[in-house]
Amino acid sequence: MIAIVEFHLLHFSLLMLKTRVLTAALLFALFLAALFWLPFRYWAALTTLATVVAAWEWAALAGVASRGRFMFAAIVLLACLWITLDAVGMLELEARFWARLLIMNAFIFLWAPAALFWCLVVPFWLWRRWPLNRNIWGRGLLLLLGFFLILATWSLLCFFPYGVSRGFLLWLLGIVWVSDISAYFAGRRFGGKKLAPRISPGKTWAGVYGALAGVLLYWAATTACLTMMDDIRDIAVKTMHPLVLLSFMLFLAVIGILGDLFESLLKRQAGVKDSGNLLPGHGGALDRIDSLMAVLPCAAWLFFALLVFLYLDLG
Repeated sequence: MIAIVEFHLLHFSLLMLKTRVLTAALLFALFLAALFWLPFRYWAALTTLATVVAAWEWAALAGVASRGRFMFAAIVLLACLWITLDAVGMLELEARFWARLLIMNAFIFLWAPAALFWCLVVPFWLWRRWPLNRNIWGRGLLLLLGFFLILATWSLLCFFPYGVSRGFLLWLLGIVWVSDISAYFAGRRFGGKKLAPRISPGKTWAGVYGALAGVLLYWAATTACLTMMDDIRDIAVKTMHPLVLLSFMLFLAVIGILGDLFESLLKRQAGVKDSGNLLPGHGGALDRIDSLMAVLPCAAWLFFALLVFLYLDLG
């Protein structure tokens, strides 16, 4: 009897893994095609659509009813449209002026505050496991927080390919993807001590070590490619010492794990396994961007800080 149960569990596990791999492969192919071939307007529309879905799921995790979820998603949509229309108008101006204005505003009002939240607030939040979805004030604070975090992530995904570099964005996303995949398989293979059993019982320290090892290999494989970038906006990465770049990547991998744990905490407090069921084997849209929400603002913060120091030094 036990052998039969174990066989069915193994069969189900392999089926879920196959579903996850097929879904991930399809999403990756579509993402690459959109990133490198879509004009700005269509890319902005695509990222906005994904952002609205994520906003709906965030409101659900905050314990908001369907009507409130719709209102929250609509507010996020209006904010995205307003910023996008501003950006399209600025594209009519001189490119350098547009890039400076858009990036500096986003840096001051979105990316820097979001990076500070993930680096300073989230570790303490995870330790204390604050429940904010139990009363109207907590839900309101969680919605306000979600609004800025989701908008920061969207602005980076939307404008980074056109204001900085498509290749650089893909490289950043690769850090998250490699970290997630390595953590998943290392955790399944080695198991061991739980990372945060009260938040996400399935995550282990073996997964963390696997994620860091995967990023180490990713660093070794991509360092040569980064040094061949000719875009002036990639100077900061090209002039990094390889060990500094490795530290940068490992730091982002750890931040991505914090982002994953933070969403796991919200799901646990909401009493759900996934943020949604949009993607077979992967849950909802928010489940796919939980690490990105943490990594992208921190990466932008570090990258533009490095650019400032570099230009001051060159000056």
